[in-house]
Amino acid sequence: MKILMILTSHDQLGSTGRKTGFWLEELAAPYYAFKDAGAEIVLASPLGGQPPLDPKSDEPSSQTEATVRFKADAAANVQLANTVRLDSVSQADFDTVFYPGGHGPLWDLAEDASSIALIEAFLAAHKPVALVCHAPGVLRHVKNPDGSPLVQGKQVTGFTNSEEEAVGLTDIVPFLVEDELKAKGGIFSRTDDWGVHVVTDGLLTTGQNPGSSTAAAEKLLQQLQK
Repeated sequence: MKILMILTSHDQLGSTGRKTGFWLEELAAPYYAFKDAGAEIVLASPLGGQPPLDPKSDEPSSQTEATVRFKADAAANVQLANTVRLDSVSQADFDTVFYPGGHGPLWDLAEDASSIALIEAFLAAHKPVALVCHAPGVLRHVKNPDGSPLVQGKQVTGFTNSEEEAVGLTDIVPFLVEDELKAKGGIFSRTDDWGVHVVTDGLLTTGQNPGSSTAAAEKLLQQLQK
């Protein structure tokens, strides 16, 4: 079992002068769900090398058992420092792909032609795809073979408008994940802010927020074991 995980390379939070990037828990929790299940994991990002970590996700209040484990894992940190370039990977080499969130993906991965083509290729090969928190926004330009939006008519979730409002970034992000998925015809569902909520529709699995990362990874593993 070989799993590709794709991280953002974008580190600027709009024009605020603040930093963003990927969210640590959304990498660490799935990483160990996959690793403990015996998977080989490859990390990729648009620019390759060390992807930017959202500093908010490194604060004490954001730490979990998985983030503590990841930060103490020398091999995992070497792997993170040396992500492969996104445009160098092929779906043919992997069983599935998982996108952690953080705000960064809304700027780069959502508009990245390699990412869009890669998701379409995984699905065309009947391989499952999972995205969590802000990462479902990466689906905004992904299309079905007939040219319709991928999420049209599909059950989806992602970081909600009220969660974005709670972190004070509604007017900073380039688009709101919930609004964008709905605009593309997605059937959006949610639970309470910060609650665990994962939705699977066919080959597509989406999770609402950081706390949904483990559940999304476990759902992906279940699909691979069918």
